[in-house]
Amino acid sequence: MSKEDELRDLLDGTAKAISQSYSDPRTWLSWVVYFLGRLELQATDENPVHKNYFRDMLSGLQDAIRNRIKTGGW
Repeated sequence: MSKEDELRDLLDGTAKAISQSYSDPRTWLSWVVYFLGRLELQATDENPVHKNYFRDMLSGLQDAIRNRIKTGGW
């Protein structure tokens, strides 16, 4: 199994654990924000220049969310 497959399995399991613990998707926002915060810490701890890259990623995420709302697909 590749590293990417292992990571997907881990994230799938995490998503399942959150959804089983909190059945209302509106309550998942705090977990998504928490996860993004942890990713930002990882990015900036590794290299302060990555803060700008992280902001670029957030901008891409914003575009993906807008597209999801408009089209219904990721």
